[in-house]
Amino acid sequence: MSTKKILVVLTSHSDLGDTGHKTGFWVEEFAAPYYAFLDAGAEVTVATPKGGQAPIDPNSTAPDAQTKATERFYKDQAAQDVIANTVKLSDMKQEDFDAIFYPGGHGPLWDLTENEESIALIESFIAANKPISSVCHAPSAFLNIKDADGEYFIKGKTVTGFTNSEEAAVQLTEVVPFLLEDEMKKRGADYKNTADWTPFAVQDGLMITGQNPASSELVAEKLLAQLAK
Repeated sequence: MSTKKILVVLTSHSDLGDTGHKTGFWVEEFAAPYYAFLDAGAEVTVATPKGGQAPIDPNSTAPDAQTKATERFYKDQAAQDVIANTVKLSDMKQEDFDAIFYPGGHGPLWDLTENEESIALIESFIAANKPISSVCHAPSAFLNIKDADGEYFIKGKTVTGFTNSEEAAVQLTEVVPFLLEDEMKKRGADYKNTADWTPFAVQDGLMITGQNPASSELVAEKLLAQLAK
């Protein structure tokens, strides 16, 4: 099998609404898939809308949010350098990759949901029959992609993402620009979920989505399995 090339797209957004607190991407949701991909022999490119340093959600560095993957990340200078020097999303072309993956954190709700470059890129992956994947809040990047008939791509498709109850648990229901679960349902998606904070990922055709931070490794496994077909 030739080396698979996976594009990972992180948020550039660092302000948590008007709270004065910071957000960004969730370390676990990047680290677990990143190492799963690398360990499987894939080549990984990391992009953001603005390029350069991708903002890390400070809450994802808390002791109770750590896993073997995050500990590996903090000790890995090469990975730190990748995050500090992400490439620009606008320079990325579907033709150069076999799959695309969006890690979450709250940041994507603000800058990737309506990002035209991101939407066009995802649509080009779909048109080329290449897998698209995301976890937690990052399925928001799939909300506004359309199919060839101009319908929402997720309409009638099985998806998951951060639940309303998980958002309430972290007390950000009134801070986020929208509730991901609600928006998926509004677009006609067949939204599925399991108990809060429990690993859960679903695949519908070439689209793979995960519910929460605990689901990031499951999404990576499903994506790698799809690429191996």
